[in-house]
Amino acid sequence: MDSKSIRYKNTRLLVEQVGGVSSFADKIGKGQSQTSQFAGTNPIKGIGNKVAREIELAFDKPHGWLDLPHDEQNITDGNVSAPIPMKGEFVPVISWVQAGAWTTVEAVPAGTQFEEWLPPNPKCGKHGYGLEVVGESMLPDFRPGDKIYVNPDFQISDLKTGDLVIVACDGETEATFKKLIVESNGMYLEPLNLKWLGKIMELREGCKLVGKVVGLYRDV
Repeated sequence: MDSKSIRYKNTRLLVEQVGGVSSFADKIGKGQSQTSQFAGTNPIKGIGNKVAREIELAFDKPHGWLDLPHDEQNITDGNVSAPIPMKGEFVPVISWVQAGAWTTVEAVPAGTQFEEWLPPNPKCGKHGYGLEVVGESMLPDFRPGDKIYVNPDFQISDLKTGDLVIVACDGETEATFKKLIVESNGMYLEPLNLKWLGKIMELREGCKLVGKVVGLYRDV
């Protein structure tokens, strides 16, 4: 299910919870006609980031709640809850450009809105983020469209051969995702796809390891 469908389905859960579009519109402070366009039974537009955050705020949901699948059967005491309790903070999905200079979500320029959030993953640490896999260099383990969890707070001395890492290089706008090989004479990067050309490359000067991949999130 894509993010647009997930937002709509979760919105419909909330619409049913309060007894219809009219009550839902009152709850989020919008007109019924406008609300019906994205929350009615036959929507004509999707739910944008601004409206999604307004809905979450109106219903006292955590930031990013609307972007995650929830179980319509799990409605108790007037609240819609996730089927499995989640601990920790939701993880923002950032771009490969942002990954090269990522520090914390608080350091992102004011007004930045993340398109997607992933369920909490304690392995990410307090500054963790998600990335959407692009290309086929990490097949078959990681497919295009998969989301990976990344922890930017790691010790390079703790890395070992086989670890999956995010690398940023001077002169390149986007970070890259590879398997790490640690040898006595240096570190090397390798794609998992055996058919990929230029298979093993040295971690050259001007490149730095900026994240360790600690998890996978895949839609089914």
